[in-house]
Amino acid sequence: MIIFDLTCSRGHRFEGWFTSADDIARQQAGGLLRCPACDDAEVAVVPSAKVRVTRGEAVAARAPAQPPAEKDDALAAGLPREIVDRLREIVRTTENVGRRFPEEARKIHYDEVPARAIRGQASTEEAEALREEGIEFTALPPFLTREPH
Repeated sequence: MIIFDLTCSRGHRFEGWFTSADDIARQQAGGLLRCPACDDAEVAVVPSAKVRVTRGEAVAARAPAQPPAEKDDALAAGLPREIVDRLREIVRTTENVGRRFPEEARKIHYDEVPARAIRGQASTEEAEALREEGIEFTALPPFLTREPH
């Protein structure tokens, strides 16, 4: 695996692990490479400086205060850790309806079922159809929907 430093058009920096440079191009062409903070598809590789740590350096001095994935999420989003935690808490209180999201959103919009906070997945076509019907929703950045380590 090759680790590349990446940035989106909004300035969020993150890293991606790829099998090759061709893998980056393939994922970008397929719309699969997206910013984990804002879901922006305009992602570019940026120069990085990797620092080699000598064997004599104390490991305790380098240990992060929190697990790397959680720390990286807060940094990528440009938000304080407390805000990311609170947003995750709010997302956890929603009902995950999975692939039924478009159907459930319509039922709520047309008062067929009681209103409630839901989340789930929708294809690009399904999302566009919901917008055309005047159903308001927003995409959640992946770092809010995955479980922290």
